[in-house]
Amino acid sequence: MLRSLLPKAHPKCLALPLLGSIADGFDDWLAVNGYTPGSRKFAIRMLPHVDADLRRRKVRAVHVLTHSTLHASWRHLMKRFPTNAGTVRSLERYLTATSVIADDGAVIRSATAMLSDEYANYLREVRGFAVSSLSHHRRASRCFLDYLEARQISIASIRPQDVECYVSQTGKRLCRGSLQHEIAALRGLLRFLATDGRVKPGLDKQIDTPRLYRLEQLPRALPWPTVIELLRSIDITSAIGLRDYAMFILIATYGLRASEVVALTLDDVAWRKGVLRIHQRKTASPLELPLTNEVSAALVKHLKRNTPPPPYRGIFLRMRAPMGLLMPTAITEAFQSLVRRSGLDIPFEGPHCLRHSFAVHLLKNGTPLKTIGDILGHRTAESTSMYLRLATADLREVSLAVPGKGKAATVVRP
Repeated sequence: MLRSLLPKAHPKCLALPLLGSIADGFDDWLAVNGYTPGSRKFAIRMLPHVDADLRRRKVRAVHVLTHSTLHASWRHLMKRFPTNAGTVRSLERYLTATSVIADDGAVIRSATAMLSDEYANYLREVRGFAVSSLSHHRRASRCFLDYLEARQISIASIRPQDVECYVSQTGKRLCRGSLQHEIAALRGLLRFLATDGRVKPGLDKQIDTPRLYRLEQLPRALPWPTVIELLRSIDITSAIGLRDYAMFILIATYGLRASEVVALTLDDVAWRKGVLRIHQRKTASPLELPLTNEVSAALVKHLKRNTPPPPYRGIFLRMRAPMGLLMPTAITEAFQSLVRRSGLDIPFEGPHCLRHSFAVHLLKNGTPLKTIGDILGHRTAESTSMYLRLATADLREVSLAVPGKGKAATVVRP
């Protein structure tokens, strides 16, 4: 495909001393991963500069390249070619995908990284943590271990003062709720290290945690007319708009989490049966919901415009190269962009407010709590009951009379 992309310049690319042997394969990989012809031309024309920089670093063959060498090359070329140096990153992904160089997991890791992986393996194999919980604990443990390494504090010499100093520093960038989760992960790491004597036992019990009160905050819900107006503001004439509308109509119709939306595949939609299968990441339990006409129409329009190419089966893919599955954070970014374009006064920064809005909308329409909990995938009625606090109109009807007063006093305020 390189010959058709650059009919006159392709011999020069194929003759490069270091990267000439992989130039054609690199262009094929770019095309398969959704790069436009213009982006491919920029990348291929950047190869001579990458080739020269790598040879200045004494690289004599492609198979001896490492991630650290490519990273150093990228940092150097960023100074001369700030808009095109990303070619080095694309080249790194190509070489990793084709097993020419080892992936990050095969690179020699530091003692900190090895200890973090050991702890993550313990949580997975012994404690049975879910993937999302495991990811959070791995990240929290890595942050603490990096903090110790930067200050040249060995694991065996950790003191309560060191832990308290780290918690104090972390608290400057986290709210109380997030800090409580961070401390819980830190306590787990310290208990793990104490099991075989690598740290003194009891360190985990000397960490103070922020005090949180049960149900101290209301669910973040929008008025239902605002949700409808937000959905109507999406530009469904573009490919991205069709994708975003399908994602947000799923959340507004079923109250799905972002992780559940990005996990949907073509196999999860039983078109003839009218059933949508949901893989709940939080509870790890399956859920089947009726496929509504509005959701079905939105999915069909999206898939006709943005058909997933083989081997992908995911319904929602990246719209920019390199092609791949969406991450839950991508839905958050799409929601924030949508709110900015809509001009609506929405104080919340994540799509989870649509899930809360859906639950409150059902509650105000008289839907039983049990039904709401089943739709949302709650394990207990206690999880669903928090939405009762937002049904202020219904709560006013059960207000009690104040003793000594002639009329009932309303004790519930919005």
